[in-house]
Amino acid sequence: MNLFRFLGDLSHLLAIILLLLKIWKSRSCAGISGKSQVLFAVVFTARYLDLFTNYISLYNTCMKVVYIACSFTTVWMIYSKFKATYDGNHDTFRVEFLVIPTAVLAFLVNHDFTPLEILWTFSIYLESVAILPQLFMVSKTGEAETITSHYLFALGVYRTLYLFNWIWRYHFEGFFDLIAIVAGLVQTVLYCDFFYLYITKVLKGKKLSLPA
Repeated sequence: MNLFRFLGDLSHLLAIILLLLKIWKSRSCAGISGKSQVLFAVVFTARYLDLFTNYISLYNTCMKVVYIACSFTTVWMIYSKFKATYDGNHDTFRVEFLVIPTAVLAFLVNHDFTPLEILWTFSIYLESVAILPQLFMVSKTGEAETITSHYLFALGVYRTLYLFNWIWRYHFEGFFDLIAIVAGLVQTVLYCDFFYLYITKVLKGKKLSLPA
């Protein structure tokens, strides 16, 4: 554990809490991509199937439980509790174009050809592109609510901090995970345009909009 990873985890947790509070307080999931949230639920489930077989620390176990529970709670809110407010007409990204390639890649490029390792690798690859349906939805609708923008920004910060975490671990621990680093870079790049718009618009009190 180092400061970058800890802050990255906090940023990730903040993003999830912001999203849940946004949906619960407004009693609406308008502007939220249900497909992205389903992908994140798949990511956490595949990654943390070792929850009962691989104990690292209380902190690690608690974070795993929180991520899984919150992701499925978000999916439940979107597709059940507040289903009437879900904007399915704009949430049209073809997720099979993300799931199938990342699943195939996980079989071909992994650290160890075992079920749990392949699932972990699949989760890493899928997480790097899981936000695309949300960004596509924002682009299609033309704008995003401020709280949704904060959610996306917090997610981007989480991934950026994790890149620094990998740099720290390589420099001080000699640890190098090419799969995680490349996937993290891909995910961070996807947020770059959003970061610019967030800083130049949202922080100045304007509503964020992406080019269609």
